[in-house]
Amino acid sequence: MSSPVCIPPPLIGTSTTSAIGQPLVIGGVGLTTNLLLAPIANYCDLAFRLTCRDWGGVGLACTDLLSPQGLLRGSAASLDLARTNAEDKPVGMQLYGADPGIMAEGARWAADHGATIVDINMGCPVDKVCKKDGGSKLMCDVPNAIRIAEAVRAALPDTVPLTAKMRLGWSEQDCQDGVAGRLALGLVGVGVSAITVHGRTTEMKFRGDCRREDIARVVRTVKDRHPRVPVIGNGDVKTAQDAVDMMADTGCDGVMIGRGALSTPWIFRDAWALQTLGVVPPEPSEEDKLDIVRTFFDRMLEYRGEHYAMNHIRRRISWFAKRINGGHCRPLKEAIRTAEEPEAVYAALDDWSFGLLDSSS
Repeated sequence: MSSPVCIPPPLIGTSTTSAIGQPLVIGGVGLTTNLLLAPIANYCDLAFRLTCRDWGGVGLACTDLLSPQGLLRGSAASLDLARTNAEDKPVGMQLYGADPGIMAEGARWAADHGATIVDINMGCPVDKVCKKDGGSKLMCDVPNAIRIAEAVRAALPDTVPLTAKMRLGWSEQDCQDGVAGRLALGLVGVGVSAITVHGRTTEMKFRGDCRREDIARVVRTVKDRHPRVPVIGNGDVKTAQDAVDMMADTGCDGVMIGRGALSTPWIFRDAWALQTLGVVPPEPSEEDKLDIVRTFFDRMLEYRGEHYAMNHIRRRISWFAKRINGGHCRPLKEAIRTAEEPEAVYAALDDWSFGLLDSSS
């Protein structure tokens, strides 16, 4: 893989939006950029976080959603999701749940096991999370959401900031009633250091467009009372320009990128370069893109074992393939999807690299 682009300090005064090109500070923790990798369920493992970090621009990377009960029981699945190392810093660990006491214990565990920042999930729309009153269901009970945040904040050391990620509300009516803004103010009032807002309601799930105008309303609500508390925008950021536009359109202080990073791990590098230099670096070479897949696979084998790595590379190759040969690489995708052992995955990547697979489809 070619070396990541070295980004100089922000070009102060070149933007009409003051936060563009400015690294975030969250509760005393200084980040190198204002870009965050979202806690993407089933995707944001240590292997992928490090793959994004390889290319630069990542200010903070977040774990997958973590069950505090699973962490406290020491379940293998939860511990694997929370796995981190010295290269994976700063890292946010995101907890979901509805019981203040258990959430507080989980937060203490996270702080003891390497979390730079602890985040409370108030935005997941998935039924299995919401049916347990966690995720975005917390937005239906603002007082309890604030109680949870207060308990978690009290359990954390002063050096570990607490953040929260939410949606615009459960329903369209919640959005119009300003539930997200009221919740954000309540959370900041009990010690939450930053708020991330995804620009959809729970009922929208991932349908429709991200509504930046409604993110902007939350930003204004928070900034009117707490001008130094960062508000981070999230939703439909697929290119470097999308990240800059999110900040310009909403007035947010930073951008969290989720699905847009799954096929383009270098999007953080590009978005930071666009903010600070005004240009997007050249796209990685085809060989670089194959190296991304190889390295990601190597890491999954190292951190999670062969069974996990094989299952995930068969699924994830569809995302990576969107940027290989302009998306025209069906033989490569099929070779990896049908691979039965790691050697076959590496052979498929090598065969594609050497032109031994038909690249016309």
